[in-house]
Amino acid sequence: MHRFGAADGAPLLAVHGVTGHGGRYRALAHRGLSERRWLAVDLRGHGQSDWRAPWTTEQHVADLLETMDAEGVERCDVVGHSFGGLLATHLAATAPERVGKVVLLDPAIAQSGQDMLEAAEETRHDEGWASEAEARAARAEGRPPQALPFVEADLDEALERGDDGRYRLRYCRSTVVTAWSEMARPPAALDVFGGKLLLVPALNDGMVGRALVDALERDLGDRLTVQGLEAGHMVYWDAFDETAALLRSWLAGDEA
Repeated sequence: MHRFGAADGAPLLAVHGVTGHGGRYRALAHRGLSERRWLAVDLRGHGQSDWRAPWTTEQHVADLLETMDAEGVERCDVVGHSFGGLLATHLAATAPERVGKVVLLDPAIAQSGQDMLEAAEETRHDEGWASEAEARAARAEGRPPQALPFVEADLDEALERGDDGRYRLRYCRSTVVTAWSEMARPPAALDVFGGKLLLVPALNDGMVGRALVDALERDLGDRLTVQGLEAGHMVYWDAFDETAALLRSWLAGDEA
């Protein structure tokens, strides 16, 4: 668990994407919404958390609820990025009484089965990098200049050298292969969830498809707000200031 922000602030559960870790929310918490009490988890199979199976969506949701219990949080807002967005919707569907507002940052939901197969195979054959310098160059490739400090901070926290001498990010490959499969599932039914939801598609990415938007519109009606940002999938790296401003305004209740 990564704890950021104000200890006496309104709690905000932050769920990272696949291959990530809770520390990725550090800048957004400190420089964006420092008045909130951020609870940014390392999901099962990621970072410093337990890597043991099962790695299903249902188990991740159970882990999140257990974490809320351990932190003494009965109900809170939830922010989820990518696979974390998928988990945020399933959390809201499973325990709607425990979830306030939900923010989905370019969520990975209802993805193409073929695309997820290809991603899983790439993960399965991950050979890592020969050196730290090679890792940093590979992770920086194709990213906009404003994202590069976040890339560097992420590698400082999560890059490690394995027993084979290769460098990789700290996560369980088996967990991630399972997660790619979970991302091909249809959207969770949110008709039981009475709160509001902000969907933030990354407009330069295309991960948010029509099937997800249609499902959210059907289940939530006017409780859904859609606000895209000019960014790639790592929306809170590519468009940090815009993401922080949007979250601060929307979570405070000023959806306009």
